[in-house]
Amino acid sequence: MKKKIAIVVNNSWYAWNMRANLGFAFQKEGYEVVFISPCDAYSEKIKEHFFYEDININSKGTNPFEDLKTIYNFYKIYKEVKADIILHYNIKPNIYGTIAASMLNIPTINNIAGLGTLFIKQNFITKIAKWLYKFSQKRASKVFFQNNDDFKIFVDEKLVEKNKCDILPGSGVDINKFMPIEKDEDGIFRFLIVSRMLWAKGIEEYVEAAKIINKKYNNIEFQLLGHLDVDSPTAISKEQMDIWVNEGIVNYLGISDNVKYEISKVDCMVLPSYYREGTPRSLLESASMEKPIITTDNVGCRDVVDDGINGYLCEIKNAKDLASKMEMMISMTSDKRKDMGKSGRKKIVKEFDEKIVIKKYLQSIKEILN
Repeated sequence: MKKKIAIVVNNSWYAWNMRANLGFAFQKEGYEVVFISPCDAYSEKIKEHFFYEDININSKGTNPFEDLKTIYNFYKIYKEVKADIILHYNIKPNIYGTIAASMLNIPTINNIAGLGTLFIKQNFITKIAKWLYKFSQKRASKVFFQNNDDFKIFVDEKLVEKNKCDILPGSGVDINKFMPIEKDEDGIFRFLIVSRMLWAKGIEEYVEAAKIINKKYNNIEFQLLGHLDVDSPTAISKEQMDIWVNEGIVNYLGISDNVKYEISKVDCMVLPSYYREGTPRSLLESASMEKPIITTDNVGCRDVVDDGINGYLCEIKNAKDLASKMEMMISMTSDKRKDMGKSGRKKIVKEFDEKIVIKKYLQSIKEILN
C-alpha cells in the first residue's frame, strides 16, 4: 500500500504555483499525495493531478476562539485523510496544523518560509507568536528554514531544537522552466517588482526611487506585478496604486499565471523589501533567467545576490540608495548586465536548484517513516 503525504498550505494559488512540483516528485517516488488548502480558483488545477481537501483557514485572523476552531478543522481533516506524514507551510499550518497532527501521532515536517511582518516590530503579538511556535515546533519531526537568519533566531531563542532543523535554499527554482530568454529591445529600460503589494515589500521606496530616476532619464519603465489589496493590514490599496499609475510613475500589471513571460521582458528585477523574507521566489526565478537583481541587504534577499556580481544590494527603506543602484544598472553597458545575469544563473544552478529541496524532503521523509 502506498504511503500518503499531505501538503498543507494556506491558499490553493500558493499550493499550485509553489508546491505542485514537489507533489509531482513525491508521486514519481511512489507516494500518494493529497493537498489540503482553502478552496479558490486554483483548487480545480490541483484536483486534476492530486487528491484534494478543502479547509477553512483565516490566515490573518488573531481571534483565539477562531484559532481553536482552526485546530479542530485540521484535526478533523487529518483524522479523515489518514496521511502517513504531513508537510506544513505558512504560519497557521505550521503552528495549528502541527498541534492537530500531534494529537493523532502523525509526524510532520514544517517549513518556516520567512517570518513576515510579525517579527519586524517586537510587540505583544510577537511574544504570543513565539510562544505558539515554541509550543508547536517541539511536536514537529523536522523543521526546515529558508535562511540562516531565521534559523538562528529560532535556535537562539529556544523556539525549536537545533538537532531537528535544517536549512533549504528557499523553495528552490525549476531551472529548466526558468531559462534565459532573449529580450526584444525596444529602447525602453524596464524594472520589475514581482510581489504581493505590501508596504513592507518596499513598494513605496520603489515608487520614490522611480520619481528620482524619471527626473534624470527618459524611456525608463517601472513595473509592478502581484496581488493587490491582499488580506493584510500592510496591504497597499487599489486607490493608492491608481494614484501612482495615473501620475505616470509606475505601471501596475495585475497578476499573471505566466510570470516567466513578464520577467523575460524586463532588464532588471527589483525587490526593496524590509519584510522578513524566506528566500524570495521572484528573485530566484529572475536570476535563473539571467536577469540582474537589485534588492535590499535584508534577511533572505541578500542570500540571492552577490553584491556587484549578479546585482546590487541597497539599504533598507532608503529610496535614494535604491535609485542610485538603479542608475548604476541603467548606466552600465548591455554586455556588463548580461555578464551579471549569467553570474546569477550560475549561482542559482549551483545553490538554489529545486532538485536540492526535493532531495532534502525525500531524505527526511524516508528517515521519519522508517
